[in-house]
Amino acid sequence: MNNRPIGSPVLRGGLLALLAAALFGLSTPLVQRFGQGLGPFTTAALLYAGAAAVALVQRRGAHREAPLQRSDAPRLLAMVLAGAVLGPVALAWGLQRTSGASASLLLTLEAVFTAVLAWRWYGETLDARVKTAVALLLAGGVLLVIDQGLAGQVQLLGLLAVALATVAWGVDNTLSRGVAERDPGQVVLAKAALGALVTTGVALLRGEPLPSQTAALALLAVGASGYGLSLRFYLLAQRQFGAARTGSVFAFAPFIGALGAFALGERPPGALLF
Repeated sequence: MNNRPIGSPVLRGGLLALLAAALFGLSTPLVQRFGQGLGPFTTAALLYAGAAAVALVQRRGAHREAPLQRSDAPRLLAMVLAGAVLGPVALAWGLQRTSGASASLLLTLEAVFTAVLAWRWYGETLDARVKTAVALLLAGGVLLVIDQGLAGQVQLLGLLAVALATVAWGVDNTLSRGVAERDPGQVVLAKAALGALVTTGVALLRGEPLPSQTAALALLAVGASGYGLSLRFYLLAQRQFGAARTGSVFAFAPFIGALGAFALGERPPGALLF
């Protein structure tokens, strides 16, 4: 018998990866709902403030991990600008101008840019299956752009902003390889806290409207769950399940996000979206 016990690492890892995917996937339509009327920098600041709060609470056992070094500062700052400033700001701006389902599905392009950048920067091999997957993801992205272009210019601009967010997160993912051996809790906390500080400062300089108490609490909660806890569960799944299988399960996130958008009342999808 090849049945695995209920408490097996494979089963635990799979469930953790699926939970991480669900939390991150559902964050996209929720950001769209609670970020309406807010500036993109304000939205990003609240999301990463929530993620920083989770990282701060979960800081334990750091003495067993390699701490960040002063030499990591340039790379960490680049990660902050790409992944905690440009990425969430572009996503927040785009979500106010396109459908939540389309935006969720287009987030699959993050894997494309991550793979291409890893190939260009680190010389990682792209075998035939990876190249096929990248081509299919790009084809799906083109169909989404066409679908939103037919819906109108505003929807198309929103989807292009979401695509920019995936480029930024692809850069962030690739840069993070250089601090992979550092304490992950310290890296997440530093990145989220710096991202929240930068976006808060820009939001104040731009004079963006202050959020209502309901919107602020909701976005903090979305940031804590979709950006903080999701990453925590993802890292735990990698330890139980392995990086490749965790990534394959986490690939459900965009589709979970699209289903969440429909559940929140978005119009039924058209043929191109399918």
